Amino acid sequence: MRAFQVSRFEEGAQLADIEQPIPAKGEVLLQIHACGLNFADLLMANGTYQDTPKPPFSLGMEVCGTVIATGEGVSTPAIGTKVAVFGGAGGLAEYGVFPAANCIEVPQNMPPEVAAGFYVAYGTSHLALTDRAHLQKGETLLVLGASGGVGLTAVEIGKAMGAKVIAVARGAKKLAVAKAAGADHLIDSTDSDFTDAVKALGGADVVYDPVGGTGFKSAMRATKPKGRIIVIGFASGDVPPIPANIILVKNIDIIGFYWGGYLKFAPQKVMQSIAALMEMYTSGQLKPHISHTLPLDQAGEALDLLRTRTSTGKVVVTLS
Repeated sequence: MRAFQVSRFEEGAQLADIEQPIPAKGEVLLQIHACGLNFADLLMANGTYQDTPKPPFSLGMEVCGTVIATGEGVSTPAIGTKVAVFGGAGGLAEYGVFPAANCIEVPQNMPPEVAAGFYVAYGTSHLALTDRAHLQKGETLLVLGASGGVGLTAVEIGKAMGAKVIAVARGAKKLAVAKAAGADHLIDSTDSDFTDAVKALGGADVVYDPVGGTGFKSAMRATKPKGRIIVIGFASGDVPPIPANIILVKNIDIIGFYWGGYLKFAPQKVMQSIAALMEMYTSGQLKPHISHTLPLDQAGEALDLLRTRTSTGKVVVTLS
């Protein structure tokens, strides 16, 4: 089978012909239809992600596929079931083996391209806003990187939870995407310091930050007393220092959130969250945005869209 594989970190990922895997105990074999890309795939390709497998491995953290074989002890999902699953790696391949317990059956009205890019981005924002930040109806949610893979889902979910949403993104095109997802107010991050703009809107109760860098500093200054800042990631490449004196004086909380960690210490919460999100999708509350869909032959170009921040919403690679 074909796979977009990392054999050596210094060589990067390349398309290769490899053996089709066999499901072990507790696993299912999927014919993969589509794979959603994430910023973490870029880090994993050069070995800097916290959960990078030992080479050789195929990139691609989340997929949609059909179960074509099951390992020992697996009764569900049954052969022939279309599922979405977070596997951590192995998605950019024509076939892959994944834990059966992590598979969620895909609703009939959800296309494979949507299902493949749904798990991580929506799961991240849903658990971050509900279980960690406890966002309340009527509060103001400030979303940085609001047109990106996770940022856009935070806009959408925050709005569904009854928050007033301030979206920060770079340029009119990306801000238009955030507005279509439900943002109430738009701020262009081309001006790196947007503190005054947020304060003019009343400040933020909750900040959702997948970007880091100078934006974190602006957001912290615009956070209300007793506000909460959720640290999601560092897409800017800059991990900002956090001044403890400002946290003290403003009585604010800095909250770390790593969705992959929940799979280890609270997997039941992840599955409950995804099930709730699937219901929201089925009822029409969520409308996933995919800016680019490319075939496996162009997986490198697909990753470049993330690297250059050209995409909005999700980038998906199709395989069948």
